[in-house]
Amino acid sequence: MNAPGPPSGPIRPRVEELFPALYDELRRLARGRLAGGGRPTLLDTRSLVHEAYMRMQKGGGVAVNDREHFLAYAASTMRSVVIDFVRRRDADRRGGDAEHVTLQTDAAADLGAADEEILAVHQALEKLADVDARLVRVVEMRYFAGLSDIEIAQALQVTDRTVRRDWERARLLLAQMLGR
Repeated sequence: MNAPGPPSGPIRPRVEELFPALYDELRRLARGRLAGGGRPTLLDTRSLVHEAYMRMQKGGGVAVNDREHFLAYAASTMRSVVIDFVRRRDADRRGGDAEHVTLQTDAAADLGAADEEILAVHQALEKLADVDARLVRVVEMRYFAGLSDIEIAQALQVTDRTVRRDWERARLLLAQMLGR
């Protein structure tokens, strides 16, 4: 019998191998996203990173090419975590089976404004994916994970100038889709 030979091609690290090495960086990115932009904190940093890790694990131990590929995957997963959290919080705010009472104050209009914006951005990104999937990836990595232009460029294998152009194009298209 012949023993199997070594695997062909480079051995790619798996999420569970890179996660411990990049944990502090993921926390830094999550902290920057949760604290920035004038939005109220939806999740604490540790919860966002840990929930993203659990979801990446459910993905079947995805193999990643390198640090940038891992961070791009983490950005997409963090987006999913934030969107799901906002949707759950919105459902809880509506009270489920509780009796609904209409508030008669102007303050009620401000409740959940950030949540609505996050959901609107998510829905616009779903539409934008039909136009240009790379623009969506750029927005995910920048808006939801806080990656720099250079990190995004490395992950997408384009130049940082291309990332800046994509970011500007995505911002214009999203503003149009969001009616701004």
